[in-house]
Amino acid sequence: MMHTLRWRIAVSYAVLLIVIILALGFAISVRFEQILRNQAQQHVSSAMQDIAHAVLPPPGAFGFAEGDQILALENPDNLEHWASPTTFVEIDDLRGYPLAKSLNMGRVVSFGSPGISPQHPSDMREVVVEGRRFLVLSALLAGPAHAAIVQVAEPLDQLYRAFHETRLSIAIILIVAIVAMVLLSFALSSQMAGPINDLAVAMTQIGSEGLHKRLRWRGRRDEIGHLAQTFDDLLARLEEAFARERQFISDASHELKTPLTSINANAQMLVRWGDRDEQIRKESLQTIVNESSALAEMVNGMLTLAKADSGDAIPKEPLSLAALANEAVQATSARAAGKGLRLEFETPAESSIVEGDAALLRQMITNLIDNAIKFTETGGVTVRVGSDARHAIVEVQDTGPGIDTAELPLVFDRFYRADKSRTRQAGGTGLGLAIVRSIVRVHGGTVEALRPQEGGTLIRVRLPLIH
Repeated sequence: MMHTLRWRIAVSYAVLLIVIILALGFAISVRFEQILRNQAQQHVSSAMQDIAHAVLPPPGAFGFAEGDQILALENPDNLEHWASPTTFVEIDDLRGYPLAKSLNMGRVVSFGSPGISPQHPSDMREVVVEGRRFLVLSALLAGPAHAAIVQVAEPLDQLYRAFHETRLSIAIILIVAIVAMVLLSFALSSQMAGPINDLAVAMTQIGSEGLHKRLRWRGRRDEIGHLAQTFDDLLARLEEAFARERQFISDASHELKTPLTSINANAQMLVRWGDRDEQIRKESLQTIVNESSALAEMVNGMLTLAKADSGDAIPKEPLSLAALANEAVQATSARAAGKGLRLEFETPAESSIVEGDAALLRQMITNLIDNAIKFTETGGVTVRVGSDARHAIVEVQDTGPGIDTAELPLVFDRFYRADKSRTRQAGGTGLGLAIVRSIVRVHGGTVEALRPQEGGTLIRVRLPLIH
């Protein structure tokens, strides 16, 4: 449990908030004590300044009679002017012997000798007298003829009680705040980790056989909702990929079954009759050669598809699309001539430069020409290279029977053949246009099949143009 995200979030938030609260409580307590102590120090300092101004007045200022200012402090009645319930005044001689005390000192014997000297004329300290704590400010006041040590004190008992009560109050508040923060942290962590846990549970319920399921968390617009939407998009892509691969495996198994069955059957005929019948031996060997050649062609097509689908491993360089198309036309011209078809090549004066793999792009155009030749009995095949503002364009158009409009989007699927009745007669693996689509896709282009008004089939490829 301690390793769960919810626990780690709760503990992290709780520790962080507790540290902040404790630091804040400590700072408040220290600052409060500092303020109260400063007030006590200011109070005794103010009283000491009043006494100093009274006994050491500037010329013409109000005070005791001239010449008797210091001696007048030895009269307790005069000290009552500065004494109060919280202010005590004591007058000592230079040896520290008490000369007078304010009446409110009562049982307080003396604040003791402060160790005042002309080198250190003032001192502020805390003393304990008869169990009570005092803040005492001592100062040496010297007149023209006399000098005395004046001690002004402020009791600290109430101040320390205030310190204690403040610390106790702050401690109670901190404990309550810490408990609240811990509970809030766990509630917050549950709110944060709960949807993630629900998302994980939903993900575990979706396997390869349940890719049609979706989370559909449309109500959340935060990061969790974005994660759920991303997961749904991933499932959609996986479902499409799995469906495509299942279809490919099914079609590949079906397509491979026919040549393998034929090779096996003819091999068995060779075993049984090859030594007895020369005609059977020749026909069986020829069939094995033809079927194994078709099988090799199909396997090579699958390898090309795999290479094209990998995409990232294909090195690319600037290439002239017109030059590649011309090479493909030259390579297929013999096959067109063998069927009595004309093969025309049209290209503008300017060159269309694209970035790609020369072998793959050459094979793409070759496959388009071979496919057009394969399904054209009369007329010819025209290859065009051009461009628009952003794309290089390759078009291969034939004068064959054409393809039904409903089947045009399907011609690029693997092992798909529009004319099922001509599958074996036309030959091929059914992978030609699928390879074209994969090559175009890995080069960032598009491919489409069209049915022109004049008949036949037009395949148009668009590839990003390098300017």
